[in-house]
Amino acid sequence: MIEIILLLGRDDWAIEHWEDAPDLVDYKGRQFSLRAGPRMPVATDHESEPVAVYAPDELTEEEFQDLFYALQPKVPELALKYS
Repeated sequence: MIEIILLLGRDDWAIEHWEDAPDLVDYKGRQFSLRAGPRMPVATDHESEPVAVYAPDELTEEEFQDLFYALQPKVPELALKYS
């Protein structure tokens, strides 16, 4: 399984667990594109799944980065180190 982080808005996100991480998905009627991963977190104190991050497809890379960093303090998986 892959832990999927969907960045929905500056104060909104969803966490899912999927078998794969396609490049483009429809999530609740909106198109999301794979922006990062799936990558395995570097050694944590518990067993981890690979993590993939999705954002709305219409966002530019700069808008994605802004959203990612805005949510990083709220979503622990966004602050992990990855191999």
